[in-house]
Amino acid sequence: MNETEKAGRRTDILAAAKRVFARKGYHATTIADIAKAAKLSYGSIYWYFDSKDALFHALMEAEGQALRDHVTEAMLSTPARGSPDAPFRAAVQTTFEFFESDRALVKLLFRDSYALGDRFEKHLFGIFEAFISDIEKIVADAQRRDLIVEAPPRMVACSVAALVGQIAHRRLVTDDGLSAEVAADFVVSLLLNGLLPR
Repeated sequence: MNETEKAGRRTDILAAAKRVFARKGYHATTIADIAKAAKLSYGSIYWYFDSKDALFHALMEAEGQALRDHVTEAMLSTPARGSPDAPFRAAVQTTFEFFESDRALVKLLFRDSYALGDRFEKHLFGIFEAFISDIEKIVADAQRRDLIVEAPPRMVACSVAALVGQIAHRRLVTDDGLSAEVAADFVVSLLLNGLLPR
């Protein structure tokens, strides 16, 4: 196979793994399960991934990048002409929608993976740090344009990521009856205006 075909096969394996991990959980899933779902021989999987651990790490990385890509696209496609906080609001809403689009898999990757050991926790921490770095750039840009208060951009980014992440996780296990748009409006309002009455 050429490189394009190999990349396509790798993507197909990850898609199959995503379905199986989401359905069966990490521990109950075998390479044989993934091979069957991908319609490949058992040995074919090992041409692309050394182990189930390596495959799961690759899936974590792909999903983390997918989230970052979704957020970036939402911000770039939302003009700030009407409201300077519109791109930020779109990014928060997109994050909630991403988490809710595939609840079983997101719970497995971004919550349950902490229980899978130190290697998975470190990998997940790296993904989260990259997400915080993306937010930090947004914060620094907003500060340059005098849209938000002066404060250490990294600290602001960590605070935003923690709030959005915790609410997104909470919504995975408890249906609060709110749409992603309403939840995003609340989060952005809270972050920009605080809890004091105006």
